Amino acid sequence: MILTMAIFACQDGISLHLTSTYNVFMVVMIRYWFFAAFVLTVSAKQAGGLRNAARTQQPFTQSFRGLLLAAEIVVMMFALVKIGLVESLAIFMANPLLVAALSGPILGEIVGWRRWAAIFVGFVGVLIILQPGMGVFSPWSLFAVLSSVMFAVYALLTRYVARQDSAATSFFWTGTMGAIFMTCIGVWFWEPMAPSDWAWMAGLCVSGALGHFLLIKVYELTEASAVQPFVYFHFFFAAIVGVVVYSETIEPNVAVGCAIVVAAGLFTLWRERRAARRGA
Repeated sequence: MILTMAIFACQDGISLHLTSTYNVFMVVMIRYWFFAAFVLTVSAKQAGGLRNAARTQQPFTQSFRGLLLAAEIVVMMFALVKIGLVESLAIFMANPLLVAALSGPILGEIVGWRRWAAIFVGFVGVLIILQPGMGVFSPWSLFAVLSSVMFAVYALLTRYVARQDSAATSFFWTGTMGAIFMTCIGVWFWEPMAPSDWAWMAGLCVSGALGHFLLIKVYELTEASAVQPFVYFHFFFAAIVGVVVYSETIEPNVAVGCAIVVAAGLFTLWRERRAARRGA
Protein backbone atom coordinates (compact mmCIF):
# COMPACT_ATOMS: atom_id res chain seq x y z
CA MET A 1 0.00 0.00 0.00
CA ILE A 2 2.88 2.36 0.77
CA LEU A 3 4.44 1.58 -2.62
CA THR A 4 1.07 2.23 -4.28
CA MET A 5 0.85 5.65 -2.61
CA ALA A 6 4.40 6.47 -3.75
CA ILE A 7 3.45 5.60 -7.33
CA PHE A 8 0.28 7.71 -7.13
CA ALA A 9 2.34 10.66 -5.84
CA CYS A 10 4.72 10.32 -8.80
CA GLN A 11 1.68 10.15 -11.05
CA ASP A 12 0.45 13.43 -9.55
CA GLY A 13 3.84 15.00 -10.24
CA ILE A 14 3.81 13.90 -13.88
CA SER A 15 0.21 15.11 -14.22
CA LEU A 16 1.23 18.54 -12.96
CA HIS A 17 4.07 18.69 -15.48
CA LEU A 18 1.83 17.77 -18.42
CA THR A 19 -1.23 19.83 -17.49
CA SER A 20 0.94 22.90 -16.95
CA THR A 21 1.62 22.77 -20.71
CA TYR A 22 -1.28 20.88 -22.29
CA ASN A 23 -5.04 20.88 -21.90
CA VAL A 24 -6.29 18.94 -18.89
CA PHE A 25 -9.07 17.20 -20.83
CA MET A 26 -6.65 15.85 -23.44
CA VAL A 27 -4.19 14.59 -20.84
CA VAL A 28 -6.90 12.77 -18.89
CA MET A 29 -8.36 11.34 -22.12
CA ILE A 30 -5.04 9.77 -23.19
CA ARG A 31 -4.50 8.48 -19.68
CA TYR A 32 -7.91 6.80 -19.80
CA TRP A 33 -7.23 5.23 -23.19
CA PHE A 34 -4.29 3.37 -21.66
CA PHE A 35 -6.26 2.60 -18.50
CA ALA A 36 -9.16 1.16 -20.52
CA ALA A 37 -6.76 -0.99 -22.56
CA PHE A 38 -5.24 -2.26 -19.30
CA VAL A 39 -8.68 -2.99 -17.84
CA LEU A 40 -9.82 -4.87 -20.95
CA THR A 41 -6.62 -6.93 -21.01
CA VAL A 42 -6.93 -7.90 -17.34
CA SER A 43 -10.66 -8.65 -17.69
CA ALA A 44 -10.16 -10.80 -20.79
CA LYS A 45 -7.67 -13.02 -18.95
CA GLN A 46 -9.99 -13.69 -16.02
CA ALA A 47 -12.50 -16.52 -15.85
CA GLY A 48 -15.48 -15.80 -18.09
CA GLY A 49 -13.62 -13.10 -20.00
CA LEU A 50 -15.04 -9.70 -20.92
CA ARG A 51 -18.65 -10.91 -20.95
CA ASN A 52 -18.44 -11.99 -17.33
CA ALA A 53 -16.60 -8.82 -16.26
CA ALA A 54 -19.24 -6.60 -17.86
CA ARG A 55 -22.22 -8.49 -16.38
CA THR A 56 -24.04 -6.40 -13.76
CA GLN A 57 -27.52 -5.77 -12.42
CA GLN A 58 -26.54 -2.16 -11.66
CA PRO A 59 -25.52 -0.66 -15.02
CA PHE A 60 -26.67 2.88 -14.18
CA THR A 61 -24.80 3.00 -10.86
CA GLN A 62 -21.69 1.41 -12.37
CA SER A 63 -21.77 3.87 -15.28
CA PHE A 64 -22.19 6.82 -12.93
CA ARG A 65 -19.22 5.61 -10.86
CA GLY A 66 -17.01 5.56 -13.93
CA LEU A 67 -18.11 9.02 -15.05
CA LEU A 68 -17.72 10.43 -11.54
CA LEU A 69 -14.14 9.19 -11.16
CA ALA A 70 -13.14 10.62 -14.55
CA ALA A 71 -14.70 13.98 -13.65
CA GLU A 72 -12.97 13.91 -10.26
CA ILE A 73 -9.57 13.40 -11.90
CA VAL A 74 -10.19 16.40 -14.17
CA VAL A 75 -11.18 18.59 -11.21
CA MET A 76 -8.14 17.46 -9.21
CA MET A 77 -5.78 18.21 -12.09
CA PHE A 78 -7.12 21.75 -12.29
CA ALA A 79 -6.41 22.07 -8.56
CA LEU A 80 -2.86 20.72 -9.03
CA VAL A 81 -2.12 23.29 -11.73
CA LYS A 82 -3.58 26.23 -9.82
CA ILE A 83 -2.50 25.64 -6.20
CA GLY A 84 0.18 22.93 -6.45
CA LEU A 85 0.70 19.43 -5.15
CA VAL A 86 1.17 20.15 -1.46
CA GLU A 87 -1.99 22.17 -0.80
CA SER A 88 -4.15 20.07 -3.16
CA LEU A 89 -3.22 16.78 -1.51
CA ALA A 90 -3.43 18.27 1.99
CA ILE A 91 -7.06 19.17 1.32
CA PHE A 92 -7.75 15.87 -0.45
CA MET A 93 -6.65 13.98 2.67
CA ALA A 94 -10.04 14.87 4.19
CA ASN A 95 -11.48 12.15 1.97
CA PRO A 96 -11.84 9.45 4.70
CA LEU A 97 -13.73 11.96 6.83
CA LEU A 98 -16.12 12.67 3.97
CA VAL A 99 -16.59 8.94 3.42
CA ALA A 100 -17.56 8.55 7.07
CA ALA A 101 -19.90 11.56 6.95
CA LEU A 102 -21.66 10.40 3.78
CA SER A 103 -21.81 6.70 4.64
CA GLY A 104 -25.09 7.29 6.50
CA PRO A 105 -27.16 8.87 3.71
CA ILE A 106 -25.63 6.75 0.93
CA LEU A 107 -25.15 3.34 2.57
CA GLY A 108 -27.42 3.63 5.59
CA GLU A 109 -24.54 3.04 8.00
CA ILE A 110 -24.69 4.36 11.57
CA VAL A 111 -22.02 6.91 12.49
CA GLY A 112 -21.56 7.37 16.25
CA TRP A 113 -20.96 10.64 18.04
CA ARG A 114 -17.23 9.99 18.41
CA ARG A 115 -16.76 9.70 14.68
CA TRP A 116 -18.94 12.77 14.12
CA ALA A 117 -16.70 14.66 16.55
CA ALA A 118 -13.61 13.51 14.64
CA ILE A 119 -15.24 14.54 11.35
CA PHE A 120 -15.94 18.01 12.77
CA VAL A 121 -12.35 18.36 14.01
CA GLY A 122 -11.05 17.23 10.61
CA PHE A 123 -13.12 19.83 8.82
CA VAL A 124 -11.67 22.47 11.15
CA GLY A 125 -8.28 21.28 9.89
CA VAL A 126 -9.44 21.80 6.29
CA LEU A 127 -10.54 25.35 7.16
CA ILE A 128 -7.10 26.03 8.63
CA ILE A 129 -5.57 24.92 5.31
CA LEU A 130 -8.01 26.98 3.23
CA GLN A 131 -7.91 30.10 5.43
CA PRO A 132 -11.22 31.44 4.07
CA GLY A 133 -11.75 35.17 4.44
CA MET A 134 -8.00 35.85 4.50
CA GLY A 135 -5.86 37.39 1.79
CA VAL A 136 -4.03 34.16 1.01
CA PHE A 137 -7.23 32.22 0.25
CA SER A 138 -7.44 30.95 -3.33
CA PRO A 139 -10.83 30.08 -4.82
CA TRP A 140 -9.01 27.34 -6.74
CA SER A 141 -8.62 25.53 -3.41
CA LEU A 142 -12.31 24.75 -3.66
CA PHE A 143 -11.49 22.53 -6.64
CA ALA A 144 -9.46 20.31 -4.28
CA VAL A 145 -12.40 20.30 -1.86
CA LEU A 146 -14.78 19.34 -4.68
CA SER A 147 -12.38 16.61 -5.82
CA SER A 148 -12.30 15.15 -2.32
CA VAL A 149 -16.11 15.15 -2.12
CA MET A 150 -16.44 13.53 -5.54
CA PHE A 151 -13.94 10.81 -4.68
CA ALA A 152 -15.72 10.12 -1.38
CA VAL A 153 -19.01 9.60 -3.23
CA TYR A 154 -17.19 7.39 -5.75
CA ALA A 155 -15.71 5.29 -2.92
CA LEU A 156 -19.10 4.87 -1.25
CA LEU A 157 -20.75 3.91 -4.54
CA THR A 158 -17.98 1.36 -5.00
CA ARG A 159 -18.93 -0.16 -1.63
CA TYR A 160 -22.59 -0.04 -2.65
CA VAL A 161 -22.16 -1.91 -5.95
CA ALA A 162 -19.84 -4.42 -4.24
CA ARG A 163 -22.93 -5.83 -2.52
CA GLN A 164 -23.89 -7.43 -5.85
CA ASP A 165 -20.92 -7.08 -8.22
CA SER A 166 -17.37 -8.41 -8.03
CA ALA A 167 -14.29 -6.19 -7.91
CA ALA A 168 -13.50 -7.27 -11.47
CA THR A 169 -16.88 -5.97 -12.68
CA SER A 170 -16.43 -2.62 -10.94
CA PHE A 171 -12.90 -2.36 -12.35
CA PHE A 172 -14.22 -3.03 -15.87
CA TRP A 173 -16.94 -0.38 -15.69
CA THR A 174 -14.61 2.17 -14.11
CA GLY A 175 -12.08 1.95 -16.93
CA THR A 176 -14.42 1.65 -19.90
CA MET A 177 -16.99 4.28 -18.92
CA GLY A 178 -14.28 6.73 -17.94
CA ALA A 179 -12.56 6.26 -21.30
CA ILE A 180 -15.80 6.78 -23.24
CA PHE A 181 -16.69 9.88 -21.21
CA MET A 182 -13.26 11.49 -21.55
CA THR A 183 -13.02 10.69 -25.26
CA CYS A 184 -16.31 12.51 -25.90
CA ILE A 185 -14.82 15.60 -24.25
CA GLY A 186 -11.07 15.34 -24.82
CA VAL A 187 -11.05 14.98 -28.62
CA TRP A 188 -12.26 18.60 -28.88
CA PHE A 189 -9.18 19.79 -27.03
CA TRP A 190 -6.50 17.86 -28.91
CA GLU A 191 -3.19 19.66 -29.40
CA PRO A 192 0.25 18.56 -30.65
CA MET A 193 2.58 17.18 -28.00
CA ALA A 194 6.37 17.37 -28.03
CA PRO A 195 8.17 13.99 -28.40
CA SER A 196 9.76 14.37 -24.96
CA ASP A 197 6.35 14.94 -23.40
CA TRP A 198 5.00 11.79 -25.03
CA ALA A 199 7.59 9.98 -22.89
CA TRP A 200 6.14 11.69 -19.81
CA MET A 201 2.65 10.74 -20.97
CA ALA A 202 3.77 7.12 -21.25
CA GLY A 203 5.10 7.37 -17.72
CA LEU A 204 1.76 8.77 -16.54
CA CYS A 205 -0.16 5.94 -18.18
CA VAL A 206 2.15 3.20 -16.90
CA SER A 207 2.20 4.59 -13.35
CA GLY A 208 -1.60 4.81 -13.33
CA ALA A 209 -2.02 1.21 -14.47
CA LEU A 210 0.70 -0.05 -12.12
CA GLY A 211 -0.81 1.82 -9.17
CA HIS A 212 -4.28 0.37 -9.77
CA PHE A 213 -2.81 -3.12 -10.30
CA LEU A 214 -0.97 -2.94 -6.96
CA LEU A 215 -4.10 -1.62 -5.27
CA ILE A 216 -6.05 -4.63 -6.53
CA LYS A 217 -3.34 -6.95 -5.17
CA VAL A 218 -3.43 -5.18 -1.81
CA TYR A 219 -7.15 -5.77 -1.45
CA GLU A 220 -6.71 -9.38 -2.52
CA LEU A 221 -4.21 -9.95 0.30
CA THR A 222 -5.90 -8.14 3.19
CA GLU A 223 -8.97 -6.23 4.34
CA ALA A 224 -9.31 -2.66 3.11
CA SER A 225 -9.70 -1.36 6.68
CA ALA A 226 -6.31 -2.82 7.64
CA VAL A 227 -4.38 -0.81 5.05
CA GLN A 228 -6.57 2.29 4.79
CA PRO A 229 -4.44 4.34 7.25
CA PHE A 230 -1.49 3.99 4.87
CA VAL A 231 -3.38 6.09 2.32
CA TYR A 232 -2.00 9.13 4.16
CA PHE A 233 1.45 8.29 2.79
CA HIS A 234 0.07 9.72 -0.46
CA PHE A 235 0.40 13.24 0.96
CA PHE A 236 3.86 12.48 2.40
CA PHE A 237 5.25 11.40 -0.97
CA ALA A 238 3.38 14.11 -2.90
CA ALA A 239 4.83 16.74 -0.56
CA ILE A 240 8.33 15.45 -1.31
CA VAL A 241 7.65 15.69 -5.07
CA GLY A 242 6.15 19.16 -4.69
CA VAL A 243 9.04 20.52 -2.61
CA VAL A 244 11.94 18.81 -4.40
CA VAL A 245 10.75 18.92 -8.02
CA TYR A 246 8.47 21.96 -8.14
CA SER A 247 10.07 24.07 -5.37
CA GLU A 248 6.78 24.34 -3.49
CA THR A 249 6.74 25.35 0.17
CA ILE A 250 4.76 23.83 3.00
CA GLU A 251 3.11 26.79 4.69
CA PRO A 252 2.53 26.59 8.48
CA ASN A 253 -1.25 26.63 8.10
CA VAL A 254 -1.07 23.73 5.63
CA ALA A 255 1.18 21.69 7.94
CA VAL A 256 -1.00 22.30 10.99
CA GLY A 257 -4.27 21.77 9.14
CA CYS A 258 -3.04 18.59 7.46
CA ALA A 259 -1.85 17.18 10.80
CA ILE A 260 -5.33 17.77 12.26
CA VAL A 261 -7.02 16.20 9.21
CA VAL A 262 -4.78 13.12 9.30
CA ALA A 263 -5.23 12.65 13.05
CA ALA A 264 -9.01 12.96 12.75
CA GLY A 265 -9.02 10.62 9.76
CA LEU A 266 -6.98 7.96 11.56
CA PHE A 267 -9.29 8.14 14.55
CA THR A 268 -12.33 7.81 12.25
CA LEU A 269 -10.82 4.76 10.53
CA TRP A 270 -9.99 3.21 13.92
CA ARG A 271 -13.55 3.71 15.18
CA GLU A 272 -14.96 2.34 11.92
CA ARG A 273 -12.82 -0.76 12.24
CA ARG A 274 -13.89 -1.30 15.85
CA ALA A 275 -17.55 -0.94 14.85
CA ALA A 276 -17.07 -3.47 12.06
CA ARG A 277 -15.48 -5.96 14.47
CA ARG A 278 -18.35 -5.62 16.91
CA GLY A 279 -20.81 -6.15 14.08
CA ALA A 280 -18.99 -9.30 13.04
